[in-house]
Amino acid sequence: MSTNPDSDKPSQQPRTIRGVNISYRILEAIKSLNGAGVSEIASHVGHSKSTVYSHLTTLEQNEIVIKENDEYRFGLRLLSFAEQVRDQITNHDIITAELDSVAEEMVEMIQFGLEEHGRVKYLYKASGERAVVTASRPGSHSPVHSTSLGKAILAHLPEERVDEIIRERGLPARTPNTITDRDELFEELERTRERGYALDDEENLEGVRCVAAPVMEGDDVFGAVSITGPSRRFTHERLEREFAELVQETANVIELNTKYSSL
Repeated sequence: MSTNPDSDKPSQQPRTIRGVNISYRILEAIKSLNGAGVSEIASHVGHSKSTVYSHLTTLEQNEIVIKENDEYRFGLRLLSFAEQVRDQITNHDIITAELDSVAEEMVEMIQFGLEEHGRVKYLYKASGERAVVTASRPGSHSPVHSTSLGKAILAHLPEERVDEIIRERGLPARTPNTITDRDELFEELERTRERGYALDDEENLEGVRCVAAPVMEGDDVFGAVSITGPSRRFTHERLEREFAELVQETANVIELNTKYSSL
């Protein structure tokens, strides 16, 4: 199967508002640059300084950004949006408590993710003393087809939805080990359902392996929890026995605590 060369954009774009897109890109630039002046932001987003300044002024007036010493950074008002997003996840506290407990005990990295817009969005990340350092963080995203989190979720989505994601995002190669063929991916998803967990064998990042288990809400998949580590420590034997068992237990604890907390 041929893959979508521009995997980060949907194949069919609905009508959009150009000004909103520019403002979003400016906010992304401020995040990426960790605060910056007009000239640096304009260079980053590829728009004129006058255009960028107009957008920044509007964002400042709405308290989305603040200006300090000729540099723009995020305003505290954004915290109210983040808080509301967290409150929408009814079992957020259960997830964070369980992941913190597991990370402390096993000294590795454990993450929780959900599928959103055809990608894995990270909700929470907990790191033990020996945890591998990755770029993932709450709110960031990764492809579904190359991550254990993504495959654990895809395995429990309707086939039509999986095909829709493939059409929109493609199956780009992240490493030489990435699955880039639809039929091969569906075979892997079948194996994932049979064994109860998904694997990322250096498919998203070379030198890093992950194992993930789905967190279900009845018959529907809510998200997934994964354990990640360097391939030299996460051997295939440890990954498919020790860590696979642990990640399934963690997913079960989250499911049970969520169920009984709602009674």
